[in-house]
Amino acid sequence: MRFFADHCVPESLAEALESKGHEMLRLRNQMVTDAPDPDVIEKAQMLGAVLLSLNGDFSDIVRYPPSKYGGIISMQVRNRPEVLAQITGRLTRYRRDQSDREHYRGKLLLVEAHRIRVRGTT
Repeated sequence: MRFFADHCVPESLAEALESKGHEMLRLRNQMVTDAPDPDVIEKAQMLGAVLLSLNGDFSDIVRYPPSKYGGIISMQVRNRPEVLAQITGRLTRYRRDQSDREHYRGKLLLVEAHRIRVRGTT
């Protein structure tokens, strides 16, 4: 699967997904790191990638309706960097169980330390 990691995604998470055979495209290699959010999600669309972000703005389903995108994964850290390892583990396990690219199309995944909430088409 192809992911587009925005500038706030830790390298450790990107490397963890790459080690599982996923393609990880990084925002810093594609565009300026302070690009506006609409440009970031549009770039993910152009690349055919699932957007991976810690930016809570992408979890706003009014501004970014999941049905319009190829997949959004919003990691819910909320100023608690100590939960990042738990979130990374939860996401990599979820990816193992849900490996079909189509599973992510039209969905927003809210990845928290103790659960993953899925919004959008089922």
